[in-house]
Amino acid sequence: MIIDTHAHLYLEQFDQDLDQVMARAQENGVQKILLPNIDSKTIQSMYALEQKYPDMVMAMMGLHPCHVQEDYQEELIIIKKELDRRSFIAVGEIGIDLYWDKQYVVQQKEAFITQCRWAAALDIPVVIHARESLEILLDILEHIGLEHLQGVFHCFGGDRVALDRVRELGFYIGLGGVITYKSSNMGKVLRSSDIDRIILETDAPYLAPVPFRGKRNESSYLPFIVQKLADILDLPAGEIEKRTTNNAKRLFLREEL
Repeated sequence: MIIDTHAHLYLEQFDQDLDQVMARAQENGVQKILLPNIDSKTIQSMYALEQKYPDMVMAMMGLHPCHVQEDYQEELIIIKKELDRRSFIAVGEIGIDLYWDKQYVVQQKEAFITQCRWAAALDIPVVIHARESLEILLDILEHIGLEHLQGVFHCFGGDRVALDRVRELGFYIGLGGVITYKSSNMGKVLRSSDIDRIILETDAPYLAPVPFRGKRNESSYLPFIVQKLADILDLPAGEIEKRTTNNAKRLFLREEL
């Protein structure tokens, strides 16, 4: 079994062929798909997907940093109501994104810290978006005082120093299609690294792996990421599947394996 720990299959890009997308995922060994939320507008479509495939998908709840704007406090009120209303496997997708727009960086920091505190109070992990902001987020987590908070840095792209800091925090790194790109330096960062803090993801419909780069991503492409990671770590693909799946179960399902 493989777990896609990060996919947005509830978005409109999948409206026309969702059943086929889910069938292809199962045919390629993907048995669980974890759904990070984006903002208040995506909640109902995420719930609809969860209801349609209750044995295959699991929902998170959070406010994505790219959607933290002037009305972010109103958005957070909605997110908090959902977190209080029912259970989720994680608070996500949260974080800071300085790639597209730096206008709301203060608000992004505040939203991130607030949501981390909610996760700690609920004793569930956080799923962190860290585009052009990894150092800032690591600094926050190292000083926020939430010693038992766990989580994953989604689409990790840091250097070995950053990887060591992530491990010191007890966090995981999420790896997806980017590791298959020629421009990726993750081969050097990960080589000789322990696999005990790595989980797999697609970020579908974004960041499709080679040979599908530039096309819509989907969970069925996860084996291409498995094989690339196997090549980097010089391990059998089956070992990558088993151990990253166990890591995901340990983080999100709290299974002791």
